[in-house]
Amino acid sequence: MITLHRRHHDMTDTVHTADDTQTNTFARGALAVLRIGFGLTFLWAFFDKLLALGFHTGYDQAGNLDRYGDAAWINGGSPTEGFLKFGADGPFQSFYNDIAGAAWADWLFMLGLLGIGAALTFGIGMRFAAAAGALLYVLMWSVVLPPENNPVIDDHLLGAVTLVVLAAFSAGDTWGLGRVWARTRVVRDNPILR
Repeated sequence: MITLHRRHHDMTDTVHTADDTQTNTFARGALAVLRIGFGLTFLWAFFDKLLALGFHTGYDQAGNLDRYGDAAWINGGSPTEGFLKFGADGPFQSFYNDIAGAAWADWLFMLGLLGIGAALTFGIGMRFAAAAGALLYVLMWSVVLPPENNPVIDDHLLGAVTLVVLAAFSAGDTWGLGRVWARTRVVRDNPILR
């Protein structure tokens, strides 16, 4: 099926085929799945560090599983200390070692995980979430330089680029609340919140 649209101002023809519509629908769906997947990844990291669920957080120093134990942020554990103190390597090692376990770093990290995860999962605030998420990914990339498997790029940088692409294509509008969010007065007055 071919549909012709004639523009009145310049009289050029635009041709849209059924294949274009199917491709666009598939692409929007694929971006929505990618958005939700990234959102749930950020939310999972938040809850794992908050409660020490035992998937990355929740092991004691002997390597024994200690769910909901001392490693949980709600029980006084630090979500930044382990990785920044013992995992940092490269030119920024001393900087990351110095901020490891600092209350402000823990709060910023956890609020970032929660905010980015919720925004991506629900498709709201995509621009802000993409910028914050990309920054967080680049900072995490810079903790261990050079990356272990490639001298330049790793999954953190690919994640940062992916978040920018998701925001650029308004991925929150498909299977999310992006369109509803965009119609709110606060977002219309502050497009950065889109």
